[in-house]
Amino acid sequence: MRLSRRITIMLAGAVLATGIAGSGVPAGARGPAPGIADLTRDLDQILADSRLAPARAGVAVRAAASGEDLYSLDADKLFAPASNTKLLTSAAALDTLGADFRFTTDVLAASKAGRTVVGDLTLRGTGDPTMLAADYDALAAKVAAAGVKVVTGRLVADDTWFDDVRLGTDWAWDDEPYYYAGQISALTAAPDTDYDAGSVIVSVAPGSGPGKAAKVSTTPATGYVTIVNKAVTGDETDVLVERQHGTNTVVVSGTVAEPYDEWVAVWDPTLYAATLFREGLARHGVKVLGPTVRGTATAKAVTVAARRSMPLGDLLVPFLKLSNNMHAEILTKAMGRKVSGAGTWSAGLAVTTAFAQANGVKTLRLRDGSGLSRVDALTPGGITALLAAVRGKPWFPTWYAALPIAGEAERMVGGTLRSRMGGTAAAGNVHAKTGSLTGVTALSGYVTSADGEPLVFSVISNGYLSGPPRDLEDRIAVRLAQFTRNAPVDETVDESVDEAAGVSADARGVAPEPTPQETGQASRRPSAGDLECSWLKPARC
Repeated sequence: MRLSRRITIMLAGAVLATGIAGSGVPAGARGPAPGIADLTRDLDQILADSRLAPARAGVAVRAAASGEDLYSLDADKLFAPASNTKLLTSAAALDTLGADFRFTTDVLAASKAGRTVVGDLTLRGTGDPTMLAADYDALAAKVAAAGVKVVTGRLVADDTWFDDVRLGTDWAWDDEPYYYAGQISALTAAPDTDYDAGSVIVSVAPGSGPGKAAKVSTTPATGYVTIVNKAVTGDETDVLVERQHGTNTVVVSGTVAEPYDEWVAVWDPTLYAATLFREGLARHGVKVLGPTVRGTATAKAVTVAARRSMPLGDLLVPFLKLSNNMHAEILTKAMGRKVSGAGTWSAGLAVTTAFAQANGVKTLRLRDGSGLSRVDALTPGGITALLAAVRGKPWFPTWYAALPIAGEAERMVGGTLRSRMGGTAAAGNVHAKTGSLTGVTALSGYVTSADGEPLVFSVISNGYLSGPPRDLEDRIAVRLAQFTRNAPVDETVDESVDEAAGVSADARGVAPEPTPQETGQASRRPSAGDLECSWLKPARC
């Protein structure tokens, strides 16, 4: 393989040199430089993979500074982009809201806070996806510190900053119980610092002996979720965790031999957040006499406690590194609220669409901010145009750093690329966004060539029947990292195109033996190949 490729390169070089020497036309008019011709041959070879024969693949590569097209395959055709949609959403959010934007959560009293609040106590949110149970407890502690002991009215949950449409258009109905398709609300809560808003962690552990009941708990510990435990201790872990539709009853069944965690989306995150807050009030000695209801704070209500989230510039890290769907949708509605006063998907998507069109994306269709919708449509050429255009934005360094980085093992650095392209020229070099749905895989972002030239690229595949051909994306990215304009890639740099990304079995398209969690045997969730690796909890990429 190496010898034949070397001969091909030498012959190609000789032919090119002969052609140039034999005519009086300047070399620049002859066609692509040797390095570009070599790149084209190699990418053509990679994309000739048989797995793509029944599928569609689109590729665009361009010089980031000049916009010169270096390679194109159906670059102007529309593809389902999966989580590559988040490139548009995150960039539009930074441009619209600003890197210093913070979500606020307030507690307001109907009357001036004293020992007794006469009337309602209102918890009002603006969509903060980073609110933890501990943060609601801290708000409750502030209410108690203000001297409040009794609220004569109700606890009002005010989520009216956004509309009451909880799930995105076109989302698959069978994704609804899973945390990566959680319901969207202006009042919500996350179970840990991955900030998967609107979910709880259900933990299942072996009981006192074989055949005995398993131990089940939730994070956070809350009465909002009712557990029906049918699971028993066994010789293997084969657990099914199911939230019954329209309820917060979670049925746990199967056998467990070792501790197992499942992230579960709650039904109605507004009341989930209000419950956590009410439980915190009780712990701090504040008694609310009335029930918990939905409503809106009155104009004369007085602020008793408040919390501000981390700035958007910091939130981008868990958002993009872990491909967090809920962050994308919350930011979409937040943009709509700021620009048009409507916290709706339609208003927010209008903002993202206008931003994308102003930055080189000529053709697109957006139905959500995360890419969960299969009706979303982008072109590889449009994505690379946007990637090139935003390099001049003042917030670009923050955004660029928040993208997953190939081969970087630290989870909040490498993100969804932490296990890919390690030990190659792309490692620590490629900053890119992944995308995965059943039959969809994508990788788009930035790479610096061997000459130090910044390049942008987008690779999207739709409709394959095999396992996801992510190894082809990796090989393309590695080849771009080796690219030099003035000469073919020598075998000492790239011994063969086939081996360029072959640092692991997975990078060559030969997946390692999957865990029960990855195959769906443990939870019967969608298979590993259909999801972003960061959605595969607890295995995690």
